Amino acid sequence: MKPQLLKLSTAPTQSFSVRQDFVPYINNRWHYHAEVELIHFYSGKGTQFIGDQMNHFQAGDIVLVGSQLPHYWRFDEHYFDENNQDHADVRVAHFNEHFWGRDFLELPENLAIKQLLEKAKRGIQVTGPAKVTVAHLLEELLHSEGTKRIIFLMEALRAIADSSYQLISSIGFHPNFQDEEKRRINNIFDYTLGNFRQKISLEDIAVIAGVSANSFCRYFKAKTGKTYSRFLLEIRVGHACKLLIENKMSVKQLCYESGFNNFASFHKYFKQITGKSPLAYQRAFLERT
Repeated sequence: MKPQLLKLSTAPTQSFSVRQDFVPYINNRWHYHAEVELIHFYSGKGTQFIGDQMNHFQAGDIVLVGSQLPHYWRFDEHYFDENNQDHADVRVAHFNEHFWGRDFLELPENLAIKQLLEKAKRGIQVTGPAKVTVAHLLEELLHSEGTKRIIFLMEALRAIADSSYQLISSIGFHPNFQDEEKRRINNIFDYTLGNFRQKISLEDIAVIAGVSANSFCRYFKAKTGKTYSRFLLEIRVGHACKLLIENKMSVKQLCYESGFNNFASFHKYFKQITGKSPLAYQRAFLERT
């Protein structure tokens, strides 16, 4: 279940990269890299996997992904439809922790940034007013040159360090990379996301992973820190959460649309994973917005 190592390049006149992506498949694989990643989803929505956690992303979200932390952004299916009117728009910066010199982060004035980058090894979901500030700074980065680029990046990191944020992956998550596992995580994720609405047997997913059915559960738990059945439940509940937020169908309808066979089990597992009943979750979201 090996995430793919990506080697990112920068222009000869730049010490770190900033780009804007308009295609939904640019980060559509389980990967990691030495560089820290700061990403802003200007438009678009889908599912994000960071470390051992799965959540949904939507327009306005900003995430800071630390060095070597595996991650995977999966846009919703309709973004891959040529006739779809919705489009992806992502702004992303990649930088080495020490591109400004190994002594830079040791300066007392930079303690907050140093601590932030250390915490980013678990992934950071930016929350609160800082999202607007960082989004603006990433926009400025896209069109700036020279020293201003470094200043804007520092300001963005400082804004995150001074704001409220949430750590994403669990404290016990430690990626374990082995060469022979290169494509397995992509295969497992793609198959699960494409088929979670129907029954997925152990034999089916074991074939996708390229291991025996007897060893798959142990293998998946060892590599991800969770059972496959739990992973599948999180995918289904996460999809149900998205449907509840969209508020276009009844709770019973979205129960079956999310891959559950009966309403009782849907209600049980939804509350187990989110801590709320489906209607309470929907009310809480509507109250926040």
